[in-house]
Amino acid sequence: MTRLAMLFIVALPCAALAAGSFTLESAEVKPNSIIAEAQVFKGFGCEGGNVSPSLTWKNAPAGTKSFAVTVYDPDAPTGSGWWHWVMFNIPASVTSLPKGVGNPASGETPKGAVQSKTDFGKPGYGGPCPPKGDKPHRYIFTVYALKVDKIDADENASAAMVGFMINANKIDKASFTATYGIK
Repeated sequence: MTRLAMLFIVALPCAALAAGSFTLESAEVKPNSIIAEAQVFKGFGCEGGNVSPSLTWKNAPAGTKSFAVTVYDPDAPTGSGWWHWVMFNIPASVTSLPKGVGNPASGETPKGAVQSKTDFGKPGYGGPCPPKGDKPHRYIFTVYALKVDKIDADENASAAMVGFMINANKIDKASFTATYGIK
């Protein structure tokens, strides 16, 4: 086999993988950016709008039966991070969430999807609100492609329990990280 043929055989799967990689994006929050006040929590000393950003994902892997979305702050001074948003049982036909859907009362939650408890103690989106004077925190926005139609949990499930179920059933995930801090 020639070197050119070997290079082609090695490069072909890599090109195919790159062309169809699972991605996540938001119109309001860009990767490696500072999160705007509209998405910041209202409470705990923060005065933001607490509006969840829109999210769109593309190129879900074959076999995806549902999706889950999380927002997690690994820098929270808790010893275990802070869950800001947990939504699961999003039907496989859904590829985006509109701005504001993180408010369970909005009526925008996809049919069958569940928003469960965050570390704020209730279901729905809770925006960034790191302690005043702390270094800026990272917020990891993630969509998971799952191999099951539904996770057996409800709006009272803890984020850690849902996270366990997500990881037990994930096919793939797509993420981006943004930051926020209070001086």
